[in-house]
Amino acid sequence: MNRRHTTLITALIASFCAISAQAKSLKGSKPNIVFVLTDDQGMGDLSCMGNPYLKTPHIDKLYSQSTRFSDFQVSPTCAPTRSALMSSRPPFEVGVSHTVLQRERLSLDVVTFPQALQSAGYQTGLFGKWHLGDEPAYLPQNRGFNEVLMHGAGGIGQFIYGDFEPNSENVYFDNVLLHNDTIVQTKGFCTDVFFAAALGWMKKQIDAKQPYFAYISLNAPHGPMFAPEKNKKRFLEAGFDEKSAARYGMIENIDDNLGQLMQKLESWNALDNTLVIFMTDNGMSMGSGTINGEKFTPHNAGLKGGKNSSDEGGTHVPSFWYWKDVITEGSDIDKLTAHLDIYPTFCDLAGIEIPKSKLPPKGRSLVPLLENPSANWPDRELFIHIGRWDDGRWNKRTREQQKFTKSAVRNQKWRFVNNTSLYNISEDPSQKNDVASAHPEVVAELRKSYDQWWDTLEPLLINEGLPWVEAADQPFNIRYKKQLKEKGIPDWAPLAH
Repeated sequence: MNRRHTTLITALIASFCAISAQAKSLKGSKPNIVFVLTDDQGMGDLSCMGNPYLKTPHIDKLYSQSTRFSDFQVSPTCAPTRSALMSSRPPFEVGVSHTVLQRERLSLDVVTFPQALQSAGYQTGLFGKWHLGDEPAYLPQNRGFNEVLMHGAGGIGQFIYGDFEPNSENVYFDNVLLHNDTIVQTKGFCTDVFFAAALGWMKKQIDAKQPYFAYISLNAPHGPMFAPEKNKKRFLEAGFDEKSAARYGMIENIDDNLGQLMQKLESWNALDNTLVIFMTDNGMSMGSGTINGEKFTPHNAGLKGGKNSSDEGGTHVPSFWYWKDVITEGSDIDKLTAHLDIYPTFCDLAGIEIPKSKLPPKGRSLVPLLENPSANWPDRELFIHIGRWDDGRWNKRTREQQKFTKSAVRNQKWRFVNNTSLYNISEDPSQKNDVASAHPEVVAELRKSYDQWWDTLEPLLINEGLPWVEAADQPFNIRYKKQLKEKGIPDWAPLAH
């Protein structure tokens, strides 16, 4: 057989395998799921997205192998996105309107998707950031997670909002964390610890032939900016200011860990039945920095705005989905998708009905698109608002006064911002041309939809008006003092992997 025939046969076999993979129904396929969610990392914080400073070879490789949802929307800040992931509803509809002041607590009427996965026989683990309430009833241990290693509040070291006090003295290294029901002392950089904990736990599930969901929910690269010296070194040597070097070092450290994760899954022969997802929770949070004293503007993939913004750069994030030989590699799906869609997707994959609840999911399963990127996907409207009204500290405007402040409506074509500006995102993703005056009928339609949604919210905003809680009275700090007095804080290390 000559080389030409061999090449042709190889191509035909590859084509047949690709068609077969797409023909296989994903519903009820019950893969293991590894979901990596980073904090405050925007579309431009990856070299595969054009960042000229970062080197993220492992995430870039995942990108090249993945089905990519190229118009994936989340909320503008941390807790709101996490609440939408867990509930499949817009954040305000599950009580989450802030990241602090007890307004980050996920309504107890929500049945979370990890609870749904547990009903399908999955073991579930959270490693890192929860940020949906630190009181016992709200903790992930009581919301569907079998294994938990977490910090408190919205970030490591946020003592005044509820994280453990020792972490404010040694931010991101050698942290005190909550492991299931015990406060423990860990060793090492936090991102390394969370990945190592996840890997050890995953290996245990694989050895037991137990389906699992691993939620590696990082606090990095959220500020304050600290990174291992090995990850900062090349940036400092290139003349970056300390803060920029640390932030970029945090991102390259995430990349190192993701590379190890993928290598371990491959060595365990686990990639064939494992769905790996990489996402971020909101847009980039990084101001301008300096290189050798000269100011530079961080790369933001051409998007307007970042974290805390209702523009595209605040809510448009990477969403890479990889499942070896099962879903299409190197494919972009440009349909409008969102954090609301994760919950029903996981239920479909696990082969279970969405649980009954007082606050049922509102998202759509992405399984039809994963099976066929050209599948029918009707247009939709997504409602975005920064929240954070009337918190008594930074903002004393009422909810109604804030109605259109940092707000947006998105559909497949349009982004209507702050009740005034309209952008054709399909043609102008950078939002350079406000076309509101040319399309009054679109403005009227999106404004009407937003008004109707806004008017439904008041009964659902169950965390409003709660009192300020002093740091010493936060749940984790009460718990820390009690355990320290009664039995101390034991050292902890992850399982071998």
